[in-house]
Amino acid sequence: MSRQDQIKKLIDLREQARLGGGLKRIEKQHQQGKYTARERIEKILDEGSFEEYDMFVTHRCRDFGMEKESFPGDGVVTGHGTIDGRIVYIFSQDFTVFGGSLSETYAQKICKIMDQAMKVGAPIIGINDSGGARIQEGVMSLAGYAEIFQRNIMASGVVPQISAIFGPCAGGAVYSPALTDVVIMSNKTSYMFVTGPKVTKTVTGEDISTEDLGGATVHATKSGVAHFRADDEDEGIMLIRKTLEYLPQNNLEDPIQTECHEPIDRVSDELNTIIPENSNQPYDVKDIIYKIVDDAEFLEFHRHYAKNIVVGFVKFNGRPVGVVANQPNFLAGVLDIDASKKAARFVRLCDAFNVPILTLVDVPGFLPGSKQEYGGIITNGAKLLFAYGEATVPKVTITLRKSYGGAHDVMSCKQLRGDINYAWPSAEIAVMGASGAIQILEGNKMNEITDPKELQNYVLDKEAEYVEKFANPYIAAKYGFIDDVIEPRNTRFRIIRAFQTLETKKCTNPPKKHSNIPL
Repeated sequence: MSRQDQIKKLIDLREQARLGGGLKRIEKQHQQGKYTARERIEKILDEGSFEEYDMFVTHRCRDFGMEKESFPGDGVVTGHGTIDGRIVYIFSQDFTVFGGSLSETYAQKICKIMDQAMKVGAPIIGINDSGGARIQEGVMSLAGYAEIFQRNIMASGVVPQISAIFGPCAGGAVYSPALTDVVIMSNKTSYMFVTGPKVTKTVTGEDISTEDLGGATVHATKSGVAHFRADDEDEGIMLIRKTLEYLPQNNLEDPIQTECHEPIDRVSDELNTIIPENSNQPYDVKDIIYKIVDDAEFLEFHRHYAKNIVVGFVKFNGRPVGVVANQPNFLAGVLDIDASKKAARFVRLCDAFNVPILTLVDVPGFLPGSKQEYGGIITNGAKLLFAYGEATVPKVTITLRKSYGGAHDVMSCKQLRGDINYAWPSAEIAVMGASGAIQILEGNKMNEITDPKELQNYVLDKEAEYVEKFANPYIAAKYGFIDDVIEPRNTRFRIIRAFQTLETKKCTNPPKKHSNIPL
C-alpha cells in the first residue's frame, strides 16, 4: 500500500467514525430534538480544541451476530479539549451506535480519559445518552460499569465531575451520574431510573409513564437527583460551561477570580427595609442575594427541589462563593429532610473545591411532625450540621431575621467554626420565638388569669420582655457569638471585606481515614 493509500485509508476511517451509526440514525436523533455525540462536544468545548482518543476502537463481542456489525469508536466519543481555555476531559455517548449501549471496550475508553483527568488534575464531563448495558456482552458490560463507578469514587472531591443526561440513562448506568458533583437533565428528552415502567408494572402493578417515572421534572422537583433541569440541550450545554466558571481545575487549586466592574462598597438602601415589620411575614431571600452579589448573577442549584432553602454560586468582587440561604417565601424557611440533604451536599461540594461559603440565615426551626421524624429528620439534619462543621473553607454567616433552636446551630453558627458571623438589626437569635416561649415560661400564670383583656395584655407584655431579653442580635453579640451587627445596606461591602480577610485562612481537620457522616 502506497503512502497516499495509507493516508486515504486514515481519512476514510476517520470519516466513517465521525458518522457513528450512519446518516439515517443521525437524522432520527435530530428529529427527536437531540444533538449527536460529536455535536454536543463541539458545542461544549472551545472551537477547535477537541483532541479525540480511541477513534478506531471496536467491540470484541462474537456472540448473537455481533461479529457481523462493528463501528469505529464503538458508541462513545472520548478525549479532551478546553472550556474558556481551561483543559477538561469529556466523553459523549453515541445513541446512533447500538443505542449507545455500553460494552467492555466502550467502558475502557471512558476509564482511560478519567484516569488521564486524575493525572493532570482536570474536570471530567460525561454526556449520557445510552440504552444501558450491552446485553450481548453480559457480565463484561457490567464489569465495565463497575470500573467507571470506581473511578467516579476515586475522582470525587479531587476533580470536578459534571454529568449531562441528554437521553436515556437507566439501570446500572444511573449510578455514575449519581456519583458526580453536578447532574443536568434536558426536559422531555432525557430520563433516569433504576427499573423502567414495564418492570415496575410487572413487579408492583404500578402503571406509570417513562416521563413520570424518571423524567427531568421528576428528578428536578421530587428526587433531587438533578441539580438542573434544562429546557433543551443548548441550555444544558450552557449550564455545563457556566458551572465550571465557579470551580477550580482540582482540589489543590482555588477558583479563578475574574474582573469585577462594580465597586465593592456599592450600597443597597432597599435592604434596610426589605425585612417585613411583622416577623411572620414572608419575603424572597433571592431578592437579597441579587442585590449584594456581582452583576446580580446567581447560578442556583436545585431550583425546583426543597425550595425552603436556596443554594448556588455567585461572585463577590470577581471571586466565586457558594451561597446557602433559608427561604422564608416557602414553608417559612424551615429545615426539613430534603432541605437538609440539599444544603449539606452543596456545602460539601464547596468545601471539596475550595469555594468559600456565605450563609444567609432566617430559619424558624426544623419542620415538626411524625412524617419528618419517621423519615429521619434527626439523621438528615445532622448531615447539614456535619457538613458545616467539617468544612475548612472560609465561612461567613449573616443572620437576617429568625435563628431559632437547633436550626440556629445547624446554619453555620460560630461554634461550627463559622469564621465571621454578622447579624442584621432585625435578627432574632433565641431558643424559640416569643409566642412559644411565653406559653412555656408563663403557662401557669396565664391559666390563673380569667379576664380575656387582662390575659391579652399580660401575654403582649411578656412577649415584649422576651424579645428585649433574648430575641435580638445584641445578646449573641454580647457573648461574641456574633462578631458585629451590621447595617443591611452595607452588606455587600462587609461580605467582600470578610472574604478578603479570610483569603489566607489555614484550617485542617484531624488526620483520619475518612469521616463517618450520618448518611
